Amino acid sequence: MIFQHKNWFTLLDSKKADKYPAKDAVYRFLNQSTFYWRRFLLLLSTFTIQKVTRLTNKERPKVPIIDDSAYDRNRSKKVELLARCFDHASLKMRFYKGFRMLTLGWSDGYTFMPIDFSLVSSKKSQINGISEQIDKRTCGYNRRENALQTEPEQIPDMIKRALANGIDASYVLMDSWFTLPALIKAIVEQGLDVIGMVKETKQRYNVNGTLVSLKQLYRLAGPVQSKKGILRSIHTTMANGTPIKVVFIQNRNKKSDWLAILSTDCTLSEQEIVRIYGMRWDIEVFFKVAKSLLNLEKEFQSRSYDALICHTTIVFTRFIVAVIPFLFYSFTFPIPLAILLNIPMIIDGYTQLKGWRKSNNGLRTITGLASGVGQAMFIVTSAHFIADFFSK
Repeated sequence: MIFQHKNWFTLLDSKKADKYPAKDAVYRFLNQSTFYWRRFLLLLSTFTIQKVTRLTNKERPKVPIIDDSAYDRNRSKKVELLARCFDHASLKMRFYKGFRMLTLGWSDGYTFMPIDFSLVSSKKSQINGISEQIDKRTCGYNRRENALQTEPEQIPDMIKRALANGIDASYVLMDSWFTLPALIKAIVEQGLDVIGMVKETKQRYNVNGTLVSLKQLYRLAGPVQSKKGILRSIHTTMANGTPIKVVFIQNRNKKSDWLAILSTDCTLSEQEIVRIYGMRWDIEVFFKVAKSLLNLEKEFQSRSYDALICHTTIVFTRFIVAVIPFLFYSFTFPIPLAILLNIPMIIDGYTQLKGWRKSNNGLRTITGLASGVGQAMFIVTSAHFIADFFSK
């Protein structure tokens, strides 16, 4: 449907409607509360990540990334669990009707995979509640109860499920909205370190027995020499006893200001903390692609919470499937090997042209297949070389 530039309703109302399943059949599938969509997405992403991990450098950090994004349903009135939400990421700082799409992703700095998500509603700002027709024994009802939890309450369980399925991870990356002392401590207790942005709040840091604010911490931090853009760093402890290292960097948008990044791995250098935190941007790109290109929020107009979960899972699956072909661009191949694989087809074709011998279908298939692989290797390696040349 993403290639038709239409949602499901308008597609069924078009001349091509007879080529698709009936509307009732589709919506019965979408509204089914017994389908375990969270498990499906987790298994698919885990399988793909394990394939990717085998092909990447073991020293490259693998990071789960946590962030949320607005899930708009501004024109809706009767959508299940609809709530009034605040969009803190928008420049307009607006309120809207819908959900917060809390997402857990995975990245190795090159490949991003969505692992888990939750369409978060609100107990305080809720417009509609849970439908009374839902069987409380189903996973759909459990997901509704999950939606009424706060985001910091859901994150430790999301990470726990990912680790239990064998996803390789080193650091958890998060924005300043999630770097809460209690949440950081809960993640560290699961065996993972946290790297995240922090902002000036009521949060306090322990320096030699004195609790100080982030601004006071900046004044106490020692300057970092010969590090471009990195101003200061300091080892400290959060109020709940978690040891951290805070790095202060220059704000690119306002050079007279600074930003702070904390890391629970105090052995990392300042440059390494900043570099790893930069991988967090992958999830922002994912949100943009999902909404602009993969029809997130736009494809189905259903009132059921199950349909929203199903639709979002389908969009995330599209992204995973679309990413797989681009994985091969990260590899280069020996040019002599690419040329060598083309030689059998050249010999086979030249000897037939000269009338020295006759070929057969089996030999043509083998030499053609080898030549195709060789040409693909040559194109990928050449593209890598050209991209590297113009990026310098």
